[in-house]
Amino acid sequence: MIEDINSLLHNSNFYLDTFHYLWISWPVWLPILLLAIGINSWLAYKQREWIKAQDKILLEIKLPKEILKSPQAMELVLEALWEPSSGNLGDAYGKGRVREWFSFELVSLGGEVKFFIWAFKKWQKNMEARIYAQYPGVEIFEVEDYARDIVFDPEKYNLWGAFTQLTKADSYPIKTYVDYDLEKGVEEQEEIVDPIVPLIEFLGSLKEGEQAWIQILARANRKEGLLDKRIIVRPDWKGGGKDEIKKIIDKDAYVKPGADKPQTLQHLTTTQGDTIKSIERNLGKPGFEAMIRAVYFAPKDIYDAGRIGGTLGSFRAFSSQNLNGIKPGWTTNIDYSWMDFTGKEKIKKQKFILDAYKRRSFFYGPYRFMNGKPYILTTEEVATIYHFPGSVSTTPNLNRVPSKKAEAPSNLPL
Repeated sequence: MIEDINSLLHNSNFYLDTFHYLWISWPVWLPILLLAIGINSWLAYKQREWIKAQDKILLEIKLPKEILKSPQAMELVLEALWEPSSGNLGDAYGKGRVREWFSFELVSLGGEVKFFIWAFKKWQKNMEARIYAQYPGVEIFEVEDYARDIVFDPEKYNLWGAFTQLTKADSYPIKTYVDYDLEKGVEEQEEIVDPIVPLIEFLGSLKEGEQAWIQILARANRKEGLLDKRIIVRPDWKGGGKDEIKKIIDKDAYVKPGADKPQTLQHLTTTQGDTIKSIERNLGKPGFEAMIRAVYFAPKDIYDAGRIGGTLGSFRAFSSQNLNGIKPGWTTNIDYSWMDFTGKEKIKKQKFILDAYKRRSFFYGPYRFMNGKPYILTTEEVATIYHFPGSVSTTPNLNRVPSKKAEAPSNLPL
């Protein structure tokens, strides 16, 4: 078969015949091609205009010293932000309306650790109400964007950045707070092992002048069709989960039944059975299309390349060999020096990720899906990576509310 294809490709008549058919059929395919290009260009323009016209906000959340809620509280907040709608065809093609997205950010500014949420301003009251309902001791402020003040000068600063990807198919969950037995409240547990703590402790270890930013971009996953410029409907992510379960049962089982017997769950190992349970639990949750980006930069005289390993290593707490994990995909590193003699390519990559981060751009222009593919993280998974820890995080640099508020005594003189 392969030999026949190679023989065909090396036959000069094949190329002449192909060119001939393309030439005589251009009245059919050329208008279709031009129409597709026109629609794509129009939509890209209208989407940029629509996004530009929307007010955006950055909220900083200051935490109390004690938080007795499990990460499940954050999952309830995220469920309220899962919004797959982008209107009707008139909204999508006439106005350029898109599925709205959020950016959940965990940031170290010289060792001071802060929690931020970036969103369209229309979501502000809803977000604040949901967060206060689940975390009554927090304080929420609308603040200036910390990222916009940064101007990258390659003569003075060094910068590293990365896009991430999953180690397995989307349907395999990462190691979540449920796997760490954190679904119970803090008061009900004798010992707390919170997977977010290594990340916070690392961020709190940075010195003055160093900055590290973690950005989780998320928008609701849905079945895609004409609203998303698709003639052929693309189903949502959950169908792939069912295929993975079938693969484990049919192909990956260590114990094989007889030739005339069907493969069943009884032929799986305990680990494989637990994996299927985790996938099934994951399929029952709302899914976000997501991308996690990381940036570390500092003045050249204090830049520490070891911080790169610390940033990536902090995500290992969310990884499991039989489930899923988070690993670096595209980075600003240059693999071999001969690929960038002048150093211009690395600077180009550094400026690109910094600008993309500032714009929170990934799902739409100007940096749509550049250098990375979105992957699925459910509300449970996002809540594991981004939630508000209690006193289990001992770093003194975590930005907390200085004191607990209380009502004034009723017997004070008027």
